[in-house]
Amino acid sequence: QVQLVETGGGLVQPGESLRLSCAASGSIVRINAMGWYRQTPGKQRELVAAINSGGKTAYAAFVKGRFTISTGNAKNTVYLQMNSLKPEDTAVYYCNAGERKGVMWYESSDGDYWGQGTQVTVQS
Repeated sequence: QVQLVETGGGLVQPGESLRLSCAASGSIVRINAMGWYRQTPGKQRELVAAINSGGKTAYAAFVKGRFTISTGNAKNTVYLQMNSLKPEDTAVYYCNAGERKGVMWYESSDGDYWGQGTQVTVQS
């Protein structure tokens, strides 16, 4: 089993920044991709950004240029730097980790692990 613990959510004003962190522990040896998803009430969970063990990244179109995903030196921690936040970025953000294959490595799969979620609220 893999445990994912997220930190860093909160309430900010439009245009401000937040940094989310996710630490993975447990049986992480087969994990080769981590990422962030978000969900708002009544909507499906959607990919925000992902990074694989080779350092390749993928971003949703709605965050390109504003958000940056990265990993720590130990590769078991993933960060999401969120700049120029907008009210529409308000959501619960979930950390995700899994063993991925193929060109669609950034997409979640049934065997993935998920964090408990952290609330990000952007409002004036």
